[in-house]
Amino acid sequence: MKFFKRNPFGHILFIKRFLIQILGAISHGRYRRFNSLQVEGMDIIRQLPDKKVLFISNHQTYFADVAAMFHVFNAALKGRDNTLKNIFYLWKPKLNVYFVAAGETMRDGLLPKIFAYTGAVSIDRTWRSAGKDIKRQVKFDDVTNIGKAIDDGWVITFPQGTTRSFKPIRRGTAHLIKKYKPIVVPIVIDGFRRSFDRKGLYIKKRNILQSLVIKDPLEIDYENESIESIVEKVEYAIEQHPSFLKVLTPEQINDQKELEERRYFQGFDSPRKHLDDKIKNKKAEKKKKKTKQKQNKTKKK
Repeated sequence: MKFFKRNPFGHILFIKRFLIQILGAISHGRYRRFNSLQVEGMDIIRQLPDKKVLFISNHQTYFADVAAMFHVFNAALKGRDNTLKNIFYLWKPKLNVYFVAAGETMRDGLLPKIFAYTGAVSIDRTWRSAGKDIKRQVKFDDVTNIGKAIDDGWVITFPQGTTRSFKPIRRGTAHLIKKYKPIVVPIVIDGFRRSFDRKGLYIKKRNILQSLVIKDPLEIDYENESIESIVEKVEYAIEQHPSFLKVLTPEQINDQKELEERRYFQGFDSPRKHLDDKIKNKKAEKKKKKTKQKQNKTKKK
């Protein structure tokens, strides 16, 4: 019966739709009310085909990153222009959206199992398990399932396989790209690590400016390009290549901290005044210190 239509993984679509709507309604405030999600590139989403699209992204939390992308994709498809206003875009969500996730994460409790039903393609990581580094063979079924998801719709993957920044890109992503030849769309996120705990379930800090930037699809020669070349393109595209690492002076680090403290939700009428005062006082103290140093040098002369 059409009512019980299933996707290639056996999930009943009307249940998946219901879960996306409920979880979307619960999580919407995390990107619009408690924190502010700044989005760029929604117009790119509307230009993509219905199937064979692979989104690659850096990773900051287990679940909040994916939830934000579900919101952004559906809002874009309903004509929103870089905004998540009006949650009714979830009334008829895109159901052939999947995300690659570690099997141990998606089996760890009832809530992850519910999340898994919304589109997880669970895999057993070959390099890490239970918080320890390991080495084991790639499961052919895992590769097949990711390919099945790519053939059926859109797939989100995190090529580093970890929430830690500037870790190496897993070569398996490049092999998938060469084998299944999807359109590869890079996404760069920021602010999620400051907003949420590592799992992305609890709000760690409010009034953080989050960002999600969707870039133009990568140009890839699927037949002739080497695995190493694709890996390097992915590193640059999601801004995780070592060249993006910067050595900051103590002054630059302090300036960044001050900027983060000043970020606040755009819906508020005014900034957090006590933080502005705190920053002004710090600058005044620095100025006094420099003036004293100059005076002491003058006296010595």
